[in-house]
Amino acid sequence: MAEFYPWQYTVWQQIRGTVVLKTHALLLKGRKGIGKLDFARSLAKSLLCKQITAERVACGMCASCKWFEQGAHPNFYLITPEALIESSGGAGSESSTTDKQDADSGKSGKKPSQHITIEQVRALNDFVYFSGHQDGLKVILIHPAEAMNGAAANALLKKLEEPPSNVLFILVAHHSQDLLPTIRSRCQQITLPIPDAATARNWLVQQGVEHADICLALAGASPLQAVAFNHDDYFSQHADFIRQISLPASFDPISLTNRLHKLDLPEIVSWLQKWCYDLMSFYTTGKIRYHVQQETTIRKLVATADPKLLAIFWRNLITSQQLSRHPLNAKLFLEEMLLSYIRVMVPERYAD
Repeated sequence: MAEFYPWQYTVWQQIRGTVVLKTHALLLKGRKGIGKLDFARSLAKSLLCKQITAERVACGMCASCKWFEQGAHPNFYLITPEALIESSGGAGSESSTTDKQDADSGKSGKKPSQHITIEQVRALNDFVYFSGHQDGLKVILIHPAEAMNGAAANALLKKLEEPPSNVLFILVAHHSQDLLPTIRSRCQQITLPIPDAATARNWLVQQGVEHADICLALAGASPLQAVAFNHDDYFSQHADFIRQISLPASFDPISLTNRLHKLDLPEIVSWLQKWCYDLMSFYTTGKIRYHVQQETTIRKLVATADPKLLAIFWRNLITSQQLSRHPLNAKLFLEEMLLSYIRVMVPERYAD
């Protein structure tokens, strides 16, 4: 079984062949849902493997590979937000330090952090500056790198400025522009590819995804996101969201917020961004990118909407996306965003 996705073969050969040997820090960037984290994990596993294959893929059989899969490799360290660890059931944890942080958070009763904290980065010191197992390469994977708060980013920068020997940092980012420019400049930056439509469709069919074309369109051509859309809960939640906002004159944003506020906020903002993109796109070009099954509804909404107000709201959603990663209050955040949408689409509903 390949350790990377079909659309990643060429970039795998490039990175695993020469690039990774010439840098102490890699920044893997690109659209969410194209397999960056899986690629990074496969890369780390192959670098630690003792019997790599001819394609430089981990063998899966040696002691190093087995340690890696068990989350117990002494030369691998994953840093990720506590909330991400909790949502994956702990499967993302690859070090005893990270496990301990997660356990401590659960015991304290505090809501898991959406950020990578300075404490997590400082905890790297022993791992980074002491010799690794059998004096081998040590790999640190940070995902998503843009989740580092300011203090954590500056703490990591110090390590990147004076990189220790035999250590490789792999940063994975969905929004690399949100990283400090000084961090980006100290990394070898690689943009992972988006598969062409035929490759993505074939892969989705192999995964048993029904209505592959529809799911791929909703996911903005990101195949792993398309798989998520195929899950019953996710698909129904998204369908309910679209059904509600497609009737802005009558839907209740408070009720919708109560159903959605515990979900991933950046994902919900992304749903609204894609919907508004289609409204703007249809107004200007007559084309729909994401919601291809909603053309009739979109046509009706565009006919009555104020394009200037819609364009302003759509641009403002970029800021909302940034704020969604650390809102002071998730419910209030969603309510305000949805109320703003109604004010744009049906201004007379809230007219004085």
